[in-house]
Amino acid sequence: MSETILVEREEGLVTVTLNRPAKLNAMTMEMYRRFGDAFDVLNADDAVRCVIVRGAGDRAFCPGSDIAEFDEVRTGIDKAKEYARFTMDATLKLYDCPHPTVALIQGVCVGGGLEIAAMCDFRLCGQSSRFGIPINRLGLTVDYDELEILTRLIGPAATLEILLEGRVFGADEALSMGLVGRVVDNEKVEAEAYDLARRVAAGAPLVNRWHKKFVRRLARPGSLSNDEREEAYACYETEDFRIGCAAFEAKETPEFKGK
Repeated sequence: MSETILVEREEGLVTVTLNRPAKLNAMTMEMYRRFGDAFDVLNADDAVRCVIVRGAGDRAFCPGSDIAEFDEVRTGIDKAKEYARFTMDATLKLYDCPHPTVALIQGVCVGGGLEIAAMCDFRLCGQSSRFGIPINRLGLTVDYDELEILTRLIGPAATLEILLEGRVFGADEALSMGLVGRVVDNEKVEAEAYDLARRVAAGAPLVNRWHKKFVRRLARPGSLSNDEREEAYACYETEDFRIGCAAFEAKETPEFKGK
C-alpha cells in the first residue's frame, strides 16, 4: 500500500484514510498536503453527508507527524514555524468541514493524531485504543492554534494534565475526559462508527450543516448579529423541510435532497 491519503465514497458517506500502516499512519509532509487537498474537494461538495476519518489497519489511528522528517523540516525556529503553518492549514480544513465528521479510532491515537481526532465532531474508539501527547519527552511544545482546539474540547485542566504528565492512557480515561464520546469492543469499532455515520447522513444535510455552524458560532465571543439569528429560520424555505414534513405525515422515511 502506498503512503498516501485514501478517499473512498459510498453514496453520501466519505471515508478519508490515513494510509501508512507500516509506520502506524504517521503523517509525512506529503500526506498533510494530500489531506488538505482532499478536504478542499469534500468541503465544497454538497453531495457529502458525513465524513469518516480513520487510519489504515487496526493498530493505529495516527501517532502524529513522522519524527524521521524532523531534522529536515523542523530544525530551528523558522523551519518549525513554516512546518506548523503548513500542517495546521491542512488539518484545519477538517475542523472547518461543513459536513459532520467522525473519527474512527483503533489502536494508537497520540500526538498530532489525537489533535486530528479532536477536530472531528464525533470520536469513537475501541477498548484497547491509547491516547496521549507525550511531546514533553521530546522537548517540544504544542502551539496556540493546536491548544485552542484541544482546550475547547476538554477544557484547560484536562489539557494540562495530558501535556504535563506526558503519559499514554487508555480508552476509559479518554472517555471520562471527553476526548472520545464512545468506547466499544475492538471488533465492533468499524461497524459502530459506520452505523453512527449512516444515522447522521440520514438527516437533512442542510440542517446538519446549520447546526454544526450554529454550535461553533456560539463557542466564539461576541453577540449574534440579526443576520445570524435570522439564518436559524432559513430551513422553513427549503425543499427538505417540505420533504420531511410530508414523510412524517405519511409515516415514511424521508429522502432528503439537500435543497
